[in-house]
Amino acid sequence: MKNLRHGEFFGQTHKTLHFDGLTITDTEYTHPFVDWHYHENPYFTFLLQGNMTEGNKKEIYDCSAGTLLYHHWEDAHYNIKPDIFTRGFHIEITEKWFKKFQFSKDNVEGSFNIRIPDLKLLTYQIFKETKLNDISVELTINQLLLNIFSQLSHQKDHSQKKPIWVKHIDEILHERFTEKLSLTELSKVLNIHPMHLSRDFQKYFQCNLGEYVRKLKVEKSLKILNDFESLSEVALECGFSDQSHFIRCFKENIGITPLKYRKILK
Repeated sequence: MKNLRHGEFFGQTHKTLHFDGLTITDTEYTHPFVDWHYHENPYFTFLLQGNMTEGNKKEIYDCSAGTLLYHHWEDAHYNIKPDIFTRGFHIEITEKWFKKFQFSKDNVEGSFNIRIPDLKLLTYQIFKETKLNDISVELTINQLLLNIFSQLSHQKDHSQKKPIWVKHIDEILHERFTEKLSLTELSKVLNIHPMHLSRDFQKYFQCNLGEYVRKLKVEKSLKILNDFESLSEVALECGFSDQSHFIRCFKENIGITPLKYRKILK
């Protein structure tokens, strides 16, 4: 089985950034099939464009644009790519980085698909930062990455304590975030009191219901931004009331306008 060393990824890497303990790559995947292999360091894969399938010893993931995967160090996996343009963004973290910030890499174990919209939006921000000519880029990326690991650790600590309705409402919101939802309707479906839902949602999702839904909408817009010429069409497809509301929410979460982000992506 092939062991990929620091900074190695299958495909054509168009840009590599080296910071103190981090290697960040922007890579076009060119191999239709990559056999079982593992990496010497833990890393994130963020699919910017296209599709692929990834399998490890526990699960198989059908990945589309916007998929965020975490790979623990030396966890074996394989990849299958269809005959379309597919582009991935990788954040590889060395032992040096973990030690510098006094965080054990074993605090986050295994390889898994991250569905939390807030963490995906933080990763989009990291990607954006790598495209800006800013002297504070390393400082900003370290801050965003520590935020991601902090939330992943929080999720791990509370994963065994969550009531059943937490998983259920997350599934509902991921499926229906473009629709008009009401607190009373959600409460009836979950069979819990609206006051209980309103009070405890923040506890498990670190934001209120409205904020969570807006994050899901912005996340979807980032996936389809290049699929539509008009921003109003993107806004409508993602469930925003109008283009102005979309632009405002996008900038609040990503830090720049959708048009500026579209230029960066290209």
